[in-house]
Amino acid sequence: MVDVTAGDDRPLAGLRVLELGQLLAGPFCASMLGWFGAQVIKVEPPETGDPLRNWRELDADGTSWWWFSLARNKQSVAIDLRTEAGREVVGELIESVDVVVENFRPGTLEKWGIGPQRYRESHPHIVFTRVSGYGQDGPYAARPGFASACEAMGGLRYVNGHPGQAPVRANLSMGDTLAGLHAVIGTLLALIGRQKPGGRGQVVDTSILESAWNMLEGVVPEFSGAGVVREPAGTTVTGIVPTNTYRCADGAFVVIGGNNDSIYKRLMIAAAREDLAEHPGMQDNAGRVEHQREIDAAIQAWTGALDSADVLARLEQASVPSAPIYSVADMSTDPHFRARGLFEPLPLPNQPDFEVPAMHPRLTDTPGRTDAPGPALGAHTDAVLLALPAVDASRLEQLRRDGVVA
Repeated sequence: MVDVTAGDDRPLAGLRVLELGQLLAGPFCASMLGWFGAQVIKVEPPETGDPLRNWRELDADGTSWWWFSLARNKQSVAIDLRTEAGREVVGELIESVDVVVENFRPGTLEKWGIGPQRYRESHPHIVFTRVSGYGQDGPYAARPGFASACEAMGGLRYVNGHPGQAPVRANLSMGDTLAGLHAVIGTLLALIGRQKPGGRGQVVDTSILESAWNMLEGVVPEFSGAGVVREPAGTTVTGIVPTNTYRCADGAFVVIGGNNDSIYKRLMIAAAREDLAEHPGMQDNAGRVEHQREIDAAIQAWTGALDSADVLARLEQASVPSAPIYSVADMSTDPHFRARGLFEPLPLPNQPDFEVPAMHPRLTDTPGRTDAPGPALGAHTDAVLLALPAVDASRLEQLRRDGVVA
Protein backbone atom coordinates (compact mmCIF):
# COMPACT_ATOMS: atom_id res chain seq x y z
CA MET A 1 0.00 0.00 0.00
CA VAL A 2 1.21 3.52 -0.72
CA ASP A 3 2.50 5.03 2.50
CA VAL A 4 0.69 8.24 3.35
CA THR A 5 1.98 9.36 6.73
CA ALA A 6 2.39 12.53 8.74
CA GLY A 7 6.07 12.45 7.78
CA ASP A 8 5.31 12.91 4.09
CA ASP A 9 5.97 16.57 3.30
CA ARG A 10 4.76 16.50 -0.30
CA PRO A 11 2.11 19.17 -0.94
CA LEU A 12 -0.78 16.74 -1.49
CA ALA A 13 0.04 14.28 1.30
CA GLY A 14 -3.13 13.41 3.22
CA LEU A 15 -5.39 14.04 0.21
CA ARG A 16 -7.49 11.01 -0.73
CA VAL A 17 -8.32 10.54 -4.40
CA LEU A 18 -10.61 7.93 -5.97
CA GLU A 19 -9.86 7.17 -9.61
CA LEU A 20 -12.73 5.79 -11.68
CA GLY A 21 -12.25 5.09 -15.37
CA GLN A 22 -9.37 3.80 -17.41
CA LEU A 23 -6.72 4.39 -20.03
CA LEU A 24 -5.15 7.79 -20.23
CA ALA A 25 -6.65 11.19 -19.46
CA GLY A 26 -8.19 10.60 -16.03
CA PRO A 27 -5.45 8.20 -14.91
CA PHE A 28 -2.74 10.67 -15.94
CA CYS A 29 -4.38 13.33 -13.79
CA ALA A 30 -4.49 10.95 -10.82
CA SER A 31 -0.86 9.93 -11.44
CA MET A 32 0.27 13.51 -11.05
CA LEU A 33 -1.77 13.96 -7.88
CA GLY A 34 -0.24 10.77 -6.51
CA TRP A 35 3.29 11.79 -7.46
CA PHE A 36 2.89 14.89 -5.30
CA GLY A 37 1.68 12.88 -2.32
CA ALA A 38 -2.04 12.14 -2.67
CA GLN A 39 -3.31 8.68 -1.80
CA VAL A 40 -4.85 7.42 -5.05
CA ILE A 41 -7.31 4.51 -4.96
CA LYS A 42 -7.90 3.16 -8.45
CA VAL A 43 -11.05 1.10 -9.10
CA GLU A 44 -10.65 -1.52 -11.86
CA PRO A 45 -12.88 -4.23 -13.34
CA PRO A 46 -12.13 -7.52 -11.51
CA GLU A 47 -11.70 -9.68 -14.60
CA THR A 48 -9.64 -7.48 -16.91
CA GLY A 49 -8.41 -4.45 -15.04
CA ASP A 50 -7.53 -1.26 -16.89
CA PRO A 51 -6.89 -2.13 -20.56
CA LEU A 52 -3.61 -0.23 -20.37
CA ARG A 53 -2.22 -3.16 -18.39
CA ASN A 54 -1.84 -5.00 -21.71
CA TRP A 55 -1.07 -2.19 -24.16
CA ARG A 56 2.01 -1.80 -26.35
CA GLU A 57 5.32 -3.27 -25.13
CA LEU A 58 4.92 -5.97 -22.46
CA ASP A 59 7.22 -7.53 -19.89
CA ALA A 60 7.77 -11.29 -19.55
CA ASP A 61 4.57 -11.59 -17.48
CA GLY A 62 2.43 -9.82 -20.09
CA THR A 63 2.16 -6.49 -18.25
CA SER A 64 2.66 -3.23 -20.10
CA TRP A 65 5.84 -1.37 -19.20
CA TRP A 66 3.73 1.76 -19.50
CA TRP A 67 1.45 0.48 -16.74
CA PHE A 68 4.23 0.60 -14.14
CA SER A 69 4.62 4.31 -14.89
CA LEU A 70 1.04 5.53 -15.38
CA ALA A 71 -0.29 3.58 -12.37
CA ARG A 72 2.60 4.44 -10.06
CA ASN A 73 1.74 5.30 -6.45
CA LYS A 74 -1.79 3.93 -6.85
CA GLN A 75 -3.72 1.33 -4.89
CA SER A 76 -5.65 -1.11 -7.07
CA VAL A 77 -9.11 -2.09 -5.87
CA ALA A 78 -11.00 -4.54 -8.08
CA ILE A 79 -14.76 -3.81 -8.00
CA ASP A 80 -17.38 -4.67 -10.61
CA LEU A 81 -19.23 -1.41 -11.27
CA ARG A 82 -21.73 -3.28 -13.44
CA THR A 83 -23.30 -4.71 -10.28
CA GLU A 84 -25.53 -2.90 -7.82
CA ALA A 85 -23.44 -4.19 -4.91
CA GLY A 86 -20.28 -2.91 -6.59
CA ARG A 87 -21.75 0.52 -7.10
CA GLU A 88 -22.85 0.56 -3.46
CA VAL A 89 -19.28 -0.10 -2.32
CA VAL A 90 -17.91 2.57 -4.64
CA GLY A 91 -20.50 4.98 -3.26
CA GLU A 92 -19.11 4.32 0.20
CA LEU A 93 -15.60 4.95 -1.10
CA ILE A 94 -16.73 8.26 -2.57
CA GLU A 95 -17.96 9.32 0.85
CA SER A 96 -14.44 8.72 2.23
CA VAL A 97 -12.33 10.70 -0.26
CA ASP A 98 -11.58 14.32 -1.09
CA VAL A 99 -11.49 14.00 -4.88
CA VAL A 100 -13.06 11.72 -7.46
CA VAL A 101 -11.35 11.60 -10.86
CA GLU A 102 -13.49 9.94 -13.53
CA ASN A 103 -13.45 9.72 -17.30
CA PHE A 104 -16.54 7.73 -18.19
CA ARG A 105 -18.88 8.98 -20.88
CA PRO A 106 -21.02 11.84 -19.48
CA GLY A 107 -24.08 10.59 -17.65
CA THR A 108 -22.60 7.21 -16.70
CA LEU A 109 -22.12 7.99 -13.01
CA GLU A 110 -25.61 9.49 -12.87
CA LYS A 111 -27.03 6.32 -14.45
CA TRP A 112 -25.28 4.31 -11.75
CA GLY A 113 -26.58 6.57 -8.97
CA ILE A 114 -23.12 7.80 -7.90
CA GLY A 115 -22.97 11.16 -9.68
CA PRO A 116 -21.85 14.33 -7.88
CA GLN A 117 -25.39 15.56 -7.18
CA ARG A 118 -25.94 12.59 -4.86
CA TYR A 119 -23.20 13.86 -2.53
CA ARG A 120 -24.08 17.54 -2.62
CA GLU A 121 -25.44 17.44 0.94
CA SER A 122 -23.83 14.36 2.47
CA HIS A 123 -20.30 15.25 1.35
CA PRO A 124 -20.35 18.94 0.36
CA HIS A 125 -16.58 19.37 0.18
CA ILE A 126 -15.89 16.63 -2.36
CA VAL A 127 -14.39 17.60 -5.72
CA PHE A 128 -15.54 15.66 -8.78
CA THR A 129 -13.00 15.98 -11.59
CA ARG A 130 -14.67 14.77 -14.77
CA VAL A 131 -12.71 14.19 -17.96
CA SER A 132 -14.53 13.49 -21.21
CA GLY A 133 -14.11 13.93 -24.92
CA TYR A 134 -16.41 16.91 -25.47
CA GLY A 135 -17.53 18.08 -22.03
CA GLN A 136 -20.38 17.19 -19.70
CA ASP A 137 -22.99 19.02 -21.78
CA GLY A 138 -23.51 20.38 -25.28
CA PRO A 139 -24.62 18.65 -28.49
CA TYR A 140 -21.59 16.33 -28.64
CA ALA A 141 -21.40 15.36 -24.96
CA ALA A 142 -22.57 11.79 -25.58
CA ARG A 143 -20.00 11.08 -28.28
CA PRO A 144 -17.14 8.71 -27.46
CA GLY A 145 -14.17 10.96 -26.77
CA PHE A 146 -10.93 9.58 -28.15
CA ALA A 147 -7.86 11.81 -28.30
CA SER A 148 -7.50 11.39 -32.06
CA ALA A 149 -10.99 12.69 -32.84
CA CYS A 150 -10.88 15.46 -30.24
CA GLU A 151 -7.45 16.68 -31.35
CA ALA A 152 -8.85 16.90 -34.87
CA MET A 153 -11.98 18.81 -33.95
CA GLY A 154 -10.14 20.89 -31.36
CA GLY A 155 -7.86 22.42 -33.98
CA LEU A 156 -4.51 20.79 -33.21
CA ARG A 157 -4.49 18.53 -36.25
CA TYR A 158 -5.46 21.32 -38.67
CA VAL A 159 -2.29 23.33 -38.05
CA ASN A 160 -0.01 20.28 -37.86
CA GLY A 161 1.65 19.03 -41.01
CA HIS A 162 2.71 20.30 -44.42
CA PRO A 163 0.53 22.46 -46.68
CA GLY A 164 -1.49 20.40 -49.14
CA GLN A 165 -0.84 17.11 -47.34
CA ALA A 166 -2.85 15.09 -44.86
CA PRO A 167 -2.65 16.53 -41.33
CA VAL A 168 -0.35 14.52 -39.07
CA ARG A 169 -0.27 13.67 -35.39
CA ALA A 170 2.50 13.29 -32.90
CA ASN A 171 3.04 9.59 -32.16
CA LEU A 172 1.48 10.16 -28.76
CA SER A 173 -1.97 10.51 -27.23
CA MET A 174 -1.38 14.23 -26.88
CA GLY A 175 -5.02 15.14 -26.32
CA ASP A 176 -5.34 12.75 -23.39
CA THR A 177 -2.24 14.10 -21.69
CA LEU A 178 -3.31 17.71 -22.25
CA ALA A 179 -6.72 16.89 -20.76
CA GLY A 180 -5.02 15.21 -17.81
CA LEU A 181 -2.93 18.31 -17.18
CA HIS A 182 -5.99 20.57 -17.35
CA ALA A 183 -7.76 18.20 -14.97
CA VAL A 184 -4.91 18.56 -12.48
CA ILE A 185 -5.10 22.34 -12.73
CA GLY A 186 -8.87 22.28 -12.26
CA THR A 187 -8.62 19.93 -9.29
CA LEU A 188 -6.10 22.11 -7.52
CA LEU A 189 -8.16 25.24 -8.20
CA ALA A 190 -11.27 23.53 -6.79
CA LEU A 191 -9.34 22.44 -3.69
CA ILE A 192 -8.15 26.01 -3.13
CA GLY A 193 -11.67 27.29 -3.68
CA ARG A 194 -13.18 25.05 -1.03
CA GLN A 195 -10.75 26.45 1.57
CA LYS A 196 -12.30 29.90 1.33
CA PRO A 197 -15.00 30.93 3.83
CA GLY A 198 -18.16 29.11 2.89
CA GLY A 199 -16.28 27.13 0.26
CA ARG A 200 -17.60 23.80 -0.99
CA GLY A 201 -16.51 21.15 -3.37
CA GLN A 202 -17.49 21.44 -7.00
CA VAL A 203 -17.37 19.71 -10.37
CA VAL A 204 -14.32 20.19 -12.58
CA ASP A 205 -15.46 19.70 -16.18
CA THR A 206 -12.45 18.96 -18.39
CA SER A 207 -12.64 17.81 -22.00
CA ILE A 208 -10.04 16.64 -24.49
CA LEU A 209 -11.59 18.90 -27.14
CA GLU A 210 -11.26 22.02 -24.99
CA SER A 211 -7.80 21.08 -23.77
CA ALA A 212 -6.67 21.02 -27.40
CA TRP A 213 -8.57 24.27 -28.01
CA ASN A 214 -6.72 25.86 -25.09
CA MET A 215 -3.40 25.31 -26.91
CA LEU A 216 -4.30 27.36 -29.99
CA GLU A 217 -2.50 30.55 -28.92
CA GLY A 218 -3.40 33.38 -31.34
CA VAL A 219 -5.46 31.32 -33.77
CA VAL A 220 -8.85 32.58 -32.55
CA PRO A 221 -7.95 36.28 -32.10
CA GLU A 222 -6.32 36.34 -35.55
CA PHE A 223 -9.43 34.83 -37.11
CA SER A 224 -11.79 37.11 -35.22
CA GLY A 225 -9.79 40.26 -35.74
CA ALA A 226 -8.29 39.76 -39.20
CA GLY A 227 -10.32 36.94 -40.69
CA VAL A 228 -7.15 34.87 -41.07
CA VAL A 229 -7.25 31.08 -40.76
CA ARG A 230 -3.86 29.78 -39.65
CA GLU A 231 -2.78 26.96 -41.94
CA PRO A 232 -0.21 24.18 -41.44
CA ALA A 233 3.35 25.36 -42.03
CA GLY A 234 5.43 22.19 -42.03
CA THR A 235 8.60 22.56 -39.98
CA THR A 236 8.23 26.28 -39.33
CA VAL A 237 5.72 28.60 -37.65
CA THR A 238 3.67 31.08 -39.65
CA GLY A 239 4.75 34.67 -39.19
CA ILE A 240 7.98 34.01 -37.24
CA VAL A 241 11.33 33.94 -39.10
CA PRO A 242 13.73 32.25 -38.85
CA THR A 243 12.61 29.24 -36.85
CA ASN A 244 12.91 25.96 -38.68
CA THR A 245 14.46 22.51 -38.97
CA TYR A 246 17.61 22.15 -41.05
CA ARG A 247 19.48 19.11 -42.35
CA CYS A 248 23.21 18.84 -41.70
CA ALA A 249 25.99 17.15 -43.68
CA ASP A 250 25.79 14.00 -41.52
CA GLY A 251 22.06 13.61 -42.30
CA ALA A 252 20.94 14.73 -38.84
CA PHE A 253 18.44 17.54 -38.37
CA VAL A 254 18.80 20.49 -36.01
CA VAL A 255 16.23 23.05 -34.90
CA ILE A 256 17.32 26.69 -34.96
CA GLY A 257 15.33 29.60 -33.56
CA GLY A 258 16.76 32.94 -34.61
CA ASN A 259 13.63 35.05 -34.63
CA ASN A 260 14.74 37.69 -32.13
CA ASP A 261 16.33 40.68 -33.88
CA SER A 262 19.71 40.49 -32.14
CA ILE A 263 19.76 36.68 -32.23
CA TYR A 264 19.09 36.79 -35.97
CA LYS A 265 22.19 38.88 -36.50
CA ARG A 266 24.35 36.52 -34.43
CA LEU A 267 22.97 33.55 -36.36
CA MET A 268 23.77 35.00 -39.75
CA ILE A 269 27.24 36.06 -38.66
CA ALA A 270 27.87 32.51 -37.39
CA ALA A 271 26.68 31.27 -40.79
CA ALA A 272 29.16 33.64 -42.50
CA ARG A 273 26.32 35.66 -44.01
CA GLU A 274 27.09 39.11 -42.66
CA ASP A 275 25.33 40.53 -45.71
CA LEU A 276 22.02 39.10 -44.51
CA ALA A 277 22.77 40.05 -40.91
CA GLU A 278 22.95 43.71 -41.99
CA HIS A 279 20.34 43.58 -44.74
CA PRO A 280 18.07 46.62 -44.18
CA GLY A 281 14.94 44.62 -45.00
CA MET A 282 15.68 41.91 -42.44
CA GLN A 283 16.18 43.92 -39.27
CA ASP A 284 12.80 43.05 -37.77
CA ASN A 285 10.51 40.04 -37.88
CA ALA A 286 8.05 41.61 -40.34
CA GLY A 287 10.83 42.13 -42.83
CA ARG A 288 12.27 38.68 -42.30
CA VAL A 289 8.86 37.15 -42.96
CA GLU A 290 8.92 38.75 -46.40
CA HIS A 291 12.40 37.28 -47.02
CA GLN A 292 11.74 33.88 -45.41
CA ARG A 293 12.77 31.77 -48.42
CA GLU A 294 16.07 33.59 -48.85
CA ILE A 295 16.91 33.37 -45.14
CA ASP A 296 16.00 29.69 -44.83
CA ALA A 297 17.96 28.85 -47.98
CA ALA A 298 21.05 30.57 -46.59
CA ILE A 299 20.82 28.76 -43.27
CA GLN A 300 20.23 25.42 -45.00
CA ALA A 301 23.26 25.94 -47.25
CA TRP A 302 25.38 26.56 -44.16
CA THR A 303 24.12 23.60 -42.08
CA GLY A 304 24.26 21.31 -45.10
CA ALA A 305 28.02 21.79 -45.31
CA LEU A 306 28.71 20.90 -41.66
CA ASP A 307 28.06 17.98 -39.35
CA SER A 308 25.31 18.57 -36.79
CA ALA A 309 27.71 18.60 -33.83
CA ASP A 310 29.74 21.36 -35.49
CA VAL A 311 26.62 23.39 -36.28
CA LEU A 312 25.35 23.13 -32.72
CA ALA A 313 28.74 24.00 -31.23
CA ARG A 314 29.02 27.14 -33.34
CA LEU A 315 25.48 28.20 -32.50
CA GLU A 316 26.02 27.63 -28.80
CA GLN A 317 29.14 29.81 -28.95
CA ALA A 318 27.07 32.50 -30.67
CA SER A 319 24.22 32.19 -28.11
CA VAL A 320 21.70 31.19 -30.76
CA PRO A 321 18.87 28.89 -29.54
CA SER A 322 19.30 25.52 -31.22
CA ALA A 323 19.01 21.84 -30.45
CA PRO A 324 19.29 18.37 -31.90
CA ILE A 325 16.11 16.36 -32.39
CA TYR A 326 16.30 13.70 -29.72
CA SER A 327 14.85 10.22 -29.49
CA VAL A 328 14.29 8.70 -26.06
CA ALA A 329 17.58 6.84 -26.51
CA ASP A 330 19.36 10.17 -27.00
CA MET A 331 17.69 11.66 -23.94
CA SER A 332 18.64 8.69 -21.78
CA THR A 333 22.37 9.39 -22.24
CA ASP A 334 22.27 13.18 -22.18
CA PRO A 335 23.95 14.61 -19.05
CA HIS A 336 21.38 17.40 -18.64
CA PHE A 337 18.49 14.94 -18.45
CA ARG A 338 20.46 12.93 -15.89
CA ALA A 339 21.46 15.98 -13.85
CA ARG A 340 17.84 17.12 -13.71
CA GLY A 341 16.66 13.68 -12.58
CA LEU A 342 14.24 13.28 -15.48
CA PHE A 343 14.80 9.52 -15.59
CA GLU A 344 13.57 8.27 -12.21
CA PRO A 345 14.78 4.83 -11.08
CA LEU A 346 11.96 2.38 -10.31
CA PRO A 347 13.52 -1.07 -9.84
CA LEU A 348 11.30 -4.03 -10.70
CA PRO A 349 11.98 -7.68 -9.79
CA ASN A 350 12.54 -8.59 -13.44
CA GLN A 351 14.09 -5.26 -14.46
CA PRO A 352 16.32 -3.81 -11.70
CA ASP A 353 17.44 -0.86 -13.84
CA PHE A 354 13.90 0.15 -14.89
CA GLU A 355 13.18 3.89 -15.11
CA VAL A 356 10.10 6.06 -15.46
CA PRO A 357 9.78 9.75 -16.36
CA ALA A 358 9.95 12.09 -13.40
CA MET A 359 6.97 14.41 -13.46
CA HIS A 360 7.00 18.16 -13.88
CA PRO A 361 6.94 20.79 -12.37
CA ARG A 362 9.91 20.44 -10.07
CA LEU A 363 9.45 21.74 -6.52
CA THR A 364 12.62 22.67 -4.63
CA ASP A 365 11.44 21.95 -1.07
CA THR A 366 8.66 19.37 -1.41
CA PRO A 367 9.31 17.48 -4.65
CA GLY A 368 7.17 14.64 -5.94
CA ARG A 369 8.42 11.09 -6.19
CA THR A 370 7.49 7.57 -7.17
CA ASP A 371 6.95 5.31 -4.17
CA ALA A 372 5.80 2.17 -5.96
CA PRO A 373 5.19 0.92 -9.49
CA GLY A 374 1.75 0.24 -10.94
CA PRO A 375 0.33 -2.55 -8.75
CA ALA A 376 -1.10 -5.97 -9.52
CA LEU A 377 -4.84 -6.04 -10.19
CA GLY A 378 -6.78 -5.89 -6.91
CA ALA A 379 -3.64 -5.81 -4.78
CA HIS A 380 -5.21 -3.40 -2.29
CA THR A 381 -8.86 -4.46 -2.38
CA ASP A 382 -8.97 -5.91 1.12
CA ALA A 383 -6.97 -3.19 2.85
CA VAL A 384 -8.92 -0.31 1.27
CA LEU A 385 -12.39 -1.78 1.70
CA LEU A 386 -11.87 -3.02 5.26
CA ALA A 387 -11.03 0.56 6.23
CA LEU A 388 -14.59 1.60 5.35
CA PRO A 389 -16.95 1.78 8.35
CA ALA A 390 -19.62 -0.43 6.74
CA VAL A 391 -17.29 -3.17 5.46
CA ASP A 392 -16.18 -5.98 7.74
CA ALA A 393 -14.57 -9.32 6.97
CA SER A 394 -17.94 -11.03 6.58
CA ARG A 395 -19.29 -8.53 4.06
CA LEU A 396 -16.02 -8.54 2.15
CA GLU A 397 -16.08 -12.30 1.86
CA GLN A 398 -19.66 -12.21 0.59
CA LEU A 399 -18.72 -9.60 -2.02
CA ARG A 400 -15.88 -11.85 -3.11
CA ARG A 401 -18.09 -14.93 -3.36
CA ASP A 402 -20.57 -12.93 -5.45
CA GLY A 403 -17.81 -11.85 -7.83
CA VAL A 404 -18.29 -8.18 -6.98
CA VAL A 405 -14.71 -7.69 -5.80
CA ALA A 406 -11.44 -9.49 -6.37
